Amino acid sequence: MSVVVHHRYATVEGHRLFYREAGSADLPAIVLLHGFPTSSFMFRNLIPQLEGYRVIAPDHLGFGLSDAPSADEFDYSFDALADLTAGLLKQLGVTRYAIGVQDYGAPIGWRLAIRDPDAVVAVISQNGNGYDEGFVANGWQGIWDYQREQTPENEAALRGAFTLEAIRDQYVTGVEDESVLSPDTWHLDHAFLSRPGNAEVQLKLFLNYATNPPLYPALHEWLRTRQVPVLAAWGKYDPFFGPDGARAFARDSENAEIHLFEGGHFLLESAGDEVAALIREFLAKHLPTA
Repeated sequence: MSVVVHHRYATVEGHRLFYREAGSADLPAIVLLHGFPTSSFMFRNLIPQLEGYRVIAPDHLGFGLSDAPSADEFDYSFDALADLTAGLLKQLGVTRYAIGVQDYGAPIGWRLAIRDPDAVVAVISQNGNGYDEGFVANGWQGIWDYQREQTPENEAALRGAFTLEAIRDQYVTGVEDESVLSPDTWHLDHAFLSRPGNAEVQLKLFLNYATNPPLYPALHEWLRTRQVPVLAAWGKYDPFFGPDGARAFARDSENAEIHLFEGGHFLLESAGDEVAALIREFLAKHLPTA
C-alpha cells in the first residue's frame, strides 16, 4: 500500500499554516518539526516511508508556505511558534504523539513536551539539539555576538546567512558526495527567505534563540523522569550541532539510541533511506501500529 501525502492548510490564532499529512486519524501520530532555513519540504521523502502512522509536518509561521507576517505584525519567538503548533495539533485532534525534530524544530518540540509531559511519547532527533555541549562554537559565534549586542556590524554578519551560498553551505558541509543532494532544497529555502521582510523575521528568531538553552534542564528532567525513548540520528559534520549533542541524550534516557552518520546538518538529504529505516525500527518498538 502506498502512502498518500496530503497538502493542507489550517487557520490557527488567525494565521494560515500549511502542513503535510499522511495516514488516518486512528493511527499512532508522529509530528515532524523542521528547522532553519527550510520547511516541511525537508520531510517530503521521509513521510511516504512512514506507512502505518499518522504523520503531520507543519511549516512554522514565517517559513515555507505558511503565513509570514512581518516582525512588526507578529512577535516571533519560539514560545509563539510552539503555541501555534500546539493549536494546530489541538485542531487536528492529536493528543499523544512522537516528535521528529531538526534544528529549530527541537526547541519547539521541547516546549510541547515540557508543557504537556504526557503528550510526547517518543523523540526522534535529527541534529535537533537539547544540550549545551551540542553547540559548535564556530557555527554559533555570530548569533551569540548578535544576542549579546545588536550592532549594525553583528546584524550585517548574520544577514550573510540568508544568501544562496550560505544556505547551500548548510546542505553540503560534511557531505562527501555533493551530487546526491538536490539543489532544489537550497534554492527553495533562499526563495522563501528572500521575501520582503523575512530577513527581519529570521533575525528576531536568532535573537530569541537565547531563550532555548535555559529550557534544557527541564527537558533533561522530563527525559529522566519519563524515560522517554529517544532516537538521535546525527550527521557527524554538522557545522552547528556536533555529535556530543547526540551522545548526551543517553545521559538522561536509558532508552536512547545514538547513531552518528557520515553527513551534515540536513542528513535526510544524503542518507534519507538509512535514517528512515532506523526511524521505522525505533517506532516499531516504542510506538507500535497494532
